[in-house]
Amino acid sequence: MASPSCRSLRPLQRQMYMAAASAGPAAGGPLASRCAVGCAGSHLFPPMTLGRTFHCFESKTKKVATIPGRYRLDSRQLRYFVTVARERNFTRAAESLRIAQPPLSRAIQQLEEECGLPLFDRTSRPLSLTDAGKLLFEQAVQVLDRMEEMRAMVARLREAERTRLGIGFVASTLYGYLPEVIRHYRAARPGVELTLLEMTTIEQVAALKEGRIDVGFGRIPFSDAAIERVVLRNEQLCVALPLAHKLSSRTGSLKLAELADDTLVVYPRLPRPSYADQVLALFRDRDIKPAAVHEVRELQTALGLVAAETGICIVPGSVERLRRDNVVYRPLDEPGAISPIIMSTRRGDPSPEIDLILRLVKEMYRKVGITFGA
Repeated sequence: MASPSCRSLRPLQRQMYMAAASAGPAAGGPLASRCAVGCAGSHLFPPMTLGRTFHCFESKTKKVATIPGRYRLDSRQLRYFVTVARERNFTRAAESLRIAQPPLSRAIQQLEEECGLPLFDRTSRPLSLTDAGKLLFEQAVQVLDRMEEMRAMVARLREAERTRLGIGFVASTLYGYLPEVIRHYRAARPGVELTLLEMTTIEQVAALKEGRIDVGFGRIPFSDAAIERVVLRNEQLCVALPLAHKLSSRTGSLKLAELADDTLVVYPRLPRPSYADQVLALFRDRDIKPAAVHEVRELQTALGLVAAETGICIVPGSVERLRRDNVVYRPLDEPGAISPIIMSTRRGDPSPEIDLILRLVKEMYRKVGITFGA
């Protein structure tokens, strides 16, 4: 039993076929020589080359027409046709398709030659579809939509098969060797989609559990049964001073007691515990109370306040690689004035990408003379 969509096509198809049959091949009827419209399944114009002669439609009593020839119809023609039909103007359609109008007009003419019937009433303003055009438009939209769905499905399959790796990091690790490790990783695994997200150590824990990242580089020791931690190294701390500070002329190490009269700038303000608590603990363990404590959101803001002579800031030694006007760095001569760099992953994660990153870190440390884990 024919489908409703197929039944709706029969009156127009019968007219097209009878016209072609009456013209005959000898009469040069374009439909007889080049076009056929099928109604099997959802394919109005099947993407295949048919035999030299085929039967298009057959009633219960007799064959309506026998149409020789073949047709060549592609998605580009359908897309051009649908755009013109929607815009109802060749100029606007060409602009929408970002092509010149002459090739668009030729493509529509070729399509009409393929079908053997005019698709547009060019005497109307705005442009309107003929009965054949309306029929083709309805089917063309369905074909193009289906093709778009297929492309989307293939794209989703491709994305599903692609390896992804999310890395979370605290800002100060960017001034160490993390950028070099990431560059080496990209070179080793060019097909992996790498995502880098700046976040505090506490935020990394939640992101690991939720699967938003796969590796985290932070500085705060913590205990969580679901997270595996590896201390990559312990970094010495130093003090960032304004260039005009009374101790900036000193070339050697400084003691925390010498900084007691200064305003201490710490970061980040939230969430806590954070690196700020590590710095405050250094002063508290030595019974030293800074003149004032100013909490800011991030490292760059803290160094900006130092440059503005608002206070001093205790930072990891690798930050010294960040050259900033009106800021000088001096090492701290204090036991325990260190900040660990900790790599965190989900416990039991079997991803080979994690092992590769750890191996790259160790290779980088060997090259620059850093003892891994110390």
